[in-house]
This record gives sequence, structure tokens and C-alpha cells, in this order.
Amino acid sequence: MKPAEQYRGFEQGPIRPPSEAESLLIRVTRNCPWNRCSFCPVYKNSTFSRRPIDHVLRDIDTVRMYTEAIVDSRKSGLKTLPANYNGFPLDDQQALHAAYQFVAGGMQSIFIQDGNSLIIHPDDFIRILKHLQNAFPMVKRVTSYGRSHTIARIDDHYLLQMAEAGLNRIHIGMESGSDKVLKLVNKGSDKATQILAGQKVKAAGIELSEYYMPGLGGKPLWEENASETADALNQINPDFIRLRTLALPPAAPLTRQFQEGKFIKMGDVDTARELLLFLESLEGITSTIRSDHVLNLFPEIDGTLPESGDKLQQTVRDFLVLPKEEQLLFCIGRRTHRMARLDDLTNPQLRRYTEQMRDELGATVENMDSIIDALMQRFI
Repeated sequence: MKPAEQYRGFEQGPIRPPSEAESLLIRVTRNCPWNRCSFCPVYKNSTFSRRPIDHVLRDIDTVRMYTEAIVDSRKSGLKTLPANYNGFPLDDQQALHAAYQFVAGGMQSIFIQDGNSLIIHPDDFIRILKHLQNAFPMVKRVTSYGRSHTIARIDDHYLLQMAEAGLNRIHIGMESGSDKVLKLVNKGSDKATQILAGQKVKAAGIELSEYYMPGLGGKPLWEENASETADALNQINPDFIRLRTLALPPAAPLTRQFQEGKFIKMGDVDTARELLLFLESLEGITSTIRSDHVLNLFPEIDGTLPESGDKLQQTVRDFLVLPKEEQLLFCIGRRTHRMARLDDLTNPQLRRYTEQMRDELGATVENMDSIIDALMQRFI
């Protein structure tokens, strides 16, 4: 029999969605149980494991104690924490850091880690949710990542119980609704499963964030990536559609395929063309579109359908009709943080800064894609 795992203190995983920047991170599983997506570098060479439930509950109790100690010390006017609180030593530095971040963020949200925590038994997940409710009754949102393949197999009554126990939102990395693209990147799911999982989450009354990755199909499949993903999302009507433009980090298998000529990556202009087709293909839904990641070219794409549909599309249209030199200038500006929005092209000072950067980089219309790819490595 395998010996019981020893508790080694509060744990946190490596990632969370940008929208969960102020959330308390509670680690239920380690790494990703699938871990074969060719575009993802995060958990490669790592082994998936489920944390013992009593360890997770102990984490929750520990960070609750630390949070209470911080709040009480501030009420008392203390500038530093005491060595112990109610007889318990405050010596778990990771828990202490998590508690400080949680308090600073207003103690409003909790994110359950890692890549697919819903894979644990639903009864265990519900037990954790209820423990969170008891420990942090002030929290307004509890969220988690979940794979479509996993969610599709969870009985509806369990999802309803999760919602009742406080699970407010699930983040699903759909990436694409195209079966060809999903197979190309070894996603381990198909369009039908993506749709089923999304519909199950919505039927349970849980908010749903679906992620779409423009560029994931490369040049051969850009139209299918856009149209098939839009079709899947039209059938789901998620609360949020979040854009995550494809990038090629060094550790991702897809990067090696690109270097070997087996994957034809698109540049910013072609990816914008795909994004426009995607936005034009969304219909009959009330989702909020968010471009909330540094890898995206247009952060101003932010609005709720159907009323904001034309506005969201117009930004991309305006970019695509620009002369190539202007497209180059904006892409350089955006990728070097000299510009934040397409309208910044009309700002003389920002143009001057960006033109200087373009010249320093030696960027031209001809070498634009390779220069941009190098710049994007900084954000990966």
C-alpha cells in the first residue's frame, strides 16, 4: 500500500486566469491530468496528482487563520504580525503571502487550482466548496478551471449541488470548436463534447467563461477555426468569451512543429482577419467578449452581445484597412507597450516613441512577423 502523503504546508499552483488576479488560490490538484495540448507549455514534465482532501481543508483553515490575524492586527494598529495567533505559529510563509494578497484584494473571490480540479470526485469537490463557504462567508465568487471532457461526464445533479455549495463560475479552455484544429493540437476533446460541457454548466446556473484562441489552426485552418468556434459558442451562449491569441512559448510542442515547418503560424494581420470572421459569425447570444490578455492585439474589444457587436468588429475592420506601414507601426507599438489602443496611432507623441522603437528593431513590413514573434516571447 502506498504510504499516506505527508502535509508540507500551504500550496499554490503556477497559473490562474487574469480575471482571478485578486482571488485566493486554493490548490486541489497538481498540474493537468491531460497535459498533451501541443500549444501549452505550463505542466510539461510534471506529474498530475490529486491532493488529499484533508490537506486542502487544512490549507483553507490555515489561510483563514492568517487572514484573521492580518485583519485583527490592522484593526489594532499593529504594523507587523505577532509570531503566533491564538496560540498557533504564523510560520507558513506561502500561506502568509496568500493571506496578504487575499486581504489586499478585498477578500471577494477564490480560485480553485490547478488545471482541471473538477476531475476529483464530485462529493469531495462539494465538501471543499462547503468548507470554503464556512471559512470565508464574505466571499462573493468561487471559480475553477475545468476540461470539457471532464465536465461532460459529471452528472447534472452534482453540478447543481456545486452551484448550491458556492461554485459561481467555471473557466473552460475551449480554444477551438473545430474538430480538425482540436485534433491538430491534441486537445483531447471534440466540438460535440465542448458544446455539451458548456450547456451543462449553464443549465446548472453556474457562470461560464469560454476561451477562444485565434491563430490556433494556423494558415490552413484559420477560417474553420473562426467559424466552427463561433458555431459552438452560439450553441452554448456562455456568460464570457475570452480571447487568447496563440503564442509559441519555447516549451510548447507546437513551437517545435513550427520550427520544423509542420505548423504554419499566422502573423498579427492574418490573425486579426480570423478574429473578425469569428466576431462576425457570433449570433443569437448574449455573451460578454473580453480581450483581457497581454497577448491580444486589441484590448479595446470589450462588450456584450448583441448590442456591442458592431463596435467590437469595427476596431478590427479599422485595423485591416490601414496601410501596411500603419499596421506595422501599431503592432510594434502594442507589442512594446508604446500603444494600448488602435486610436493611439493618432497621438503624435506615442507615434514618435513607436517609430523610434520600430527603427531600433529594424522592423519592416517584410520582417514584421518574425520581429513580433520575438517581442511576444517577453510576455509568454
